[in-house]
Amino acid sequence: MGPDVRILFCTRALRLFAFGFFSVILALFLAALGLSERRIGLLLTLALAGDAVVSLILTTRADRMGRKRVLIASALLMVLAGVVFATGANPWLLMLAAVVGILSPSGHEVGAFLSVEQASLAQLVTPARRTRTFARYILAGSLSTAVGALAGGAVAHALQARGFTELSSYRVLAAAYAACGIALLFLFQRLSRGIEAPVSTVRRNRFGLHRSRKPVAALSALFALDSFAGGFIVQSILAYWFHVRFQLDIAQLGMLFFAANVIAGFSALVAARIAERVGLINTMVLTHLPSNVMLCLVPLMPNATLAIAVLLARYTISQMDVPTRQSYTMAVVDPDERAAAAGITGLARSAGAAFSPAISGWMLGQAALASIPFFVAGGLKIVYDLWVFVAFRKLKPPEEKP
Repeated sequence: MGPDVRILFCTRALRLFAFGFFSVILALFLAALGLSERRIGLLLTLALAGDAVVSLILTTRADRMGRKRVLIASALLMVLAGVVFATGANPWLLMLAAVVGILSPSGHEVGAFLSVEQASLAQLVTPARRTRTFARYILAGSLSTAVGALAGGAVAHALQARGFTELSSYRVLAAAYAACGIALLFLFQRLSRGIEAPVSTVRRNRFGLHRSRKPVAALSALFALDSFAGGFIVQSILAYWFHVRFQLDIAQLGMLFFAANVIAGFSALVAARIAERVGLINTMVLTHLPSNVMLCLVPLMPNATLAIAVLLARYTISQMDVPTRQSYTMAVVDPDERAAAAGITGLARSAGAAFSPAISGWMLGQAALASIPFFVAGGLKIVYDLWVFVAFRKLKPPEEKP
């Protein structure tokens, strides 16, 4: 790895560590402030919607403004969100911070970070190494999310055991989240001009695209559907559901999502090997489809042990589509469209996920509907898998063409 690639791996790891520990306690944090399930779902929706808007503004301009500048601006928004949650109590102020700042209810990427880093990595490595590099990049993030989830649960539990209230322990983690954003600022400052997009004289549309408008639009629609489905069971919602359904405490939740993210991270490496044999699209569909069947089985389990076992089994294959999906998107667009394409498809994912947590939160507040989000998410994701295969099986990335 060159120095820029190493930095991008470090920033990915640090950021996902912060997203991981804060997502585990986020819904519990809001509940400790006195918010109802409905308001919690609304705030999570606003956080995702705000991230989608910010991501669109920044990523579609990143190749012209400078990718490094966009990454630094995103880190500042992460610091802003952490500071407000560490010090504020007014629900309206928290909602404003959730919209303007960068928060991850799911523990996964939000904002412009991923799109710009993807475009930069695709430029810094050869096409033959792109999918493997993305798989390792995903692994770095998944392991960091896992450690963050474990650390968030353990630290909150330890602070509460030493006399901190639930709310005050969560504020400590919010301050740590802001500190991670500050560390990102220093790392992004060290990036070279090698990450910047090549100069292009091709006329673009307002979203930074030219040749790849149609495939990007189609991919965006499909990714929005997948994320809308996934928004019903974001990590914060899952943590809350397991807490209410099986009375798992914060430390147990941290251990659960530590294991889930470790499993998901290593599965990304397997995905790269499978993709080399059967292709990117086939890998995306063949691994994602059975994982969604397992998702529907989680709420049908009679006890916590079986529910956790099925959830972890799902994580062995559920994230294999992530590095392949990212690599495929970068492969089928021109180099000077990559940040914009990643940003638009990322926006579609954020926008799709923005509405479902509010619906899911309302369902969680109704005892008879508390498990419905699993079935809705699994069913819609199955539709997405089949649709992707039909629509894109003939559009091959360069390395798969004869």
